[in-house]
Amino acid sequence: MIQALMLSFQSLSDTRVARLLAKVIALSIGIFIVLGVGLWFGMAALFGWLNLTDDGTWSALLSIALSLLAAVLLFRIVAIAVTWVFADDIIDAVEDHYYPQFADIGKRPGLATGVKMAIRSVIRVIAYNLLALPVYVLLLFTGVGTAIAFMLVNALLLGRDLEDMLIARHGAAHGAIRKLPRLLLGLLGTAGMLVPVLNLFVPVLITAMAVHIVHSGVAKL
Repeated sequence: MIQALMLSFQSLSDTRVARLLAKVIALSIGIFIVLGVGLWFGMAALFGWLNLTDDGTWSALLSIALSLLAAVLLFRIVAIAVTWVFADDIIDAVEDHYYPQFADIGKRPGLATGVKMAIRSVIRVIAYNLLALPVYVLLLFTGVGTAIAFMLVNALLLGRDLEDMLIARHGAAHGAIRKLPRLLLGLLGTAGMLVPVLNLFVPVLITAMAVHIVHSGVAKL
């Protein structure tokens, strides 16, 4: 696992991966900028509808606060959606550089397949977190229980998403990841997505790490 993590960081030195990282960061930031602007107009319209006097300050402050809250709550969903957009290119770049023998035999899934898997992934994240919401609420009194439950649920989901990306290309015989490495991979990615700035790099890093885990044999341990 540690070797796969180090290799994923090394992958950023590859020109193709670095370009993809720039695209992922730009698209992620762009999505939240659009969200922030939309919230600002929404707050301004709400203040007007309620006939509340506002020179733009309160609506701007509320939209910023809501944007930050949305960034925390929705980043996981946005990140995995963005990852699916560039996943095949990221996997191509890492395999071509480190594992050409597997790059030659891997079958890149079509756009339609990728879109279906991305939609299924986003729906799964929303559904499972909604199902776990009562548990999150019940564990609030423990102080850390909610955070632990959230991490576990989303780690399992992220690990499965990353495994699906490799299975779609190499089949279950080679692309599958055993439960413990998959959980650790998901935990690392989920934790990283909660850290500001680092979370922008995590989608590419964690996808590259999944490739290294599968092809280095860690997935079978």
